Amino acid sequence: MRKSSAFILVAAILFLSGACSLTPPLGKVDSQVSAKFPGKTGGTVSADIAWQKFFADPRLRKLVETSLANNRDLRIATLNVEQARAQYAISRSELFPPVNAFASGERRRGVGAPGSNGSSITTGSYNVSVGLVSYELDLFGRVRSLNSAALETYFATDAARVGAQIALVAQIANQYLAERALQEQVDLAQQTYDGMSQAYDIMKKRFDTGTVSELDLSSMEIQRQTAKADLATFQQRKQEVNNSLVFLAGGSLPSNLPDGRSLDEVVVAEVKAGVSSDLLCRRPDIREAEYQLRSANANIGAARAAFFPSVTLTATGGTASRSLTQLFASGTASWLFAPDVNIPIFDGGRNKANLESAEIGKKLGIANYEKSIQTGFREVADSLAARSGLAERITATEALVAAQQKRTNLATARYDKGVDSYFEVLNATLDLFDARQRLIQLRLARAVNSVELYKALGGGW
Repeated sequence: MRKSSAFILVAAILFLSGACSLTPPLGKVDSQVSAKFPGKTGGTVSADIAWQKFFADPRLRKLVETSLANNRDLRIATLNVEQARAQYAISRSELFPPVNAFASGERRRGVGAPGSNGSSITTGSYNVSVGLVSYELDLFGRVRSLNSAALETYFATDAARVGAQIALVAQIANQYLAERALQEQVDLAQQTYDGMSQAYDIMKKRFDTGTVSELDLSSMEIQRQTAKADLATFQQRKQEVNNSLVFLAGGSLPSNLPDGRSLDEVVVAEVKAGVSSDLLCRRPDIREAEYQLRSANANIGAARAAFFPSVTLTATGGTASRSLTQLFASGTASWLFAPDVNIPIFDGGRNKANLESAEIGKKLGIANYEKSIQTGFREVADSLAARSGLAERITATEALVAAQQKRTNLATARYDKGVDSYFEVLNATLDLFDARQRLIQLRLARAVNSVELYKALGGGW
């Protein structure tokens, strides 16, 4: 009867374990941002589109695929997620009572009882049991609160991994677009240098015949050497960008990369901004901040539970006998029930300080969450503002390039007819070079802007 009562008491305590939670309600956090983005939010595709469809350039898609497979930073972020998941599994295991099996045996030889004439006697004892050892009953939800905090930390770490992936995709895209722009600048600088060299050769012949002065020839040589220096500068920058691509890709670039597109073609899609609330479910940094806030809130519950008594349970049931052959015979049953109650009385203010620290951690989590929302909103708004301005500037610069090209053609025709000097052609050529360089930079900025807006909206994962 006593054995049954003991196990009924154990079952009742296990049933009551975790029946109470001291974690406060999280409440609603005000993001304090507008419901709509400023300016024009139109585009051709939604930010939900996968990166494989967002990038129209086949060479860029291959580079992103290679980087996602080999990049070390992304690998570290993935391993951090695996570690957080293992930590959560450790925390979760504390919710369940540990069940252990015990077996022991002992044989002892010693002096017999008084009156036995000093003869020795051999005794033995054997025990086999199964039970719980040092299992904390979660009466006030301390263990469950810690488990919830570990789970939210795991979710936050996974969101950070997604953020690392989006950042890597954007980095690869921006470096590739820079490489495309530098290739166009190298081609343009090469054309300019070749043109200057041909013009210098013609002027050198005229100088030899006394048609032009040495001052004119020296001026032409200056422009030719300037073009040569520009060509070397663009070639160096292109190599540096290629080195960055190799680093981001985690190794050598694939040898079977398809041909890339120029910046005046469709390299990336133009995304729609949608509404600001979309950021809450798409941007991984916002979701990471939310999970961290939930984890901090759960830590408050664990800190509060530390003010209440804790109960640790040890309970076993089995069989014991002085003889190994009689270990499982009738009448050898044994059991143990030993609850341990710990009531905090004085701890020097440690529990109070832990609670205060947990509450401040929640306030920090709220501030970080609000900041991440505001940061996301600002990044999207800035990208939209830049997109509108870039479109107008590109249109104006394309018209400028056409006008400068017409001017160069007219100056060349007038020079061929002997109406103007070659310096008119030279000035027109240099102005055309500057305008074309400006157009390349603006097209690069437009493509990068699309990538940054795609990233700011939480796309790419």
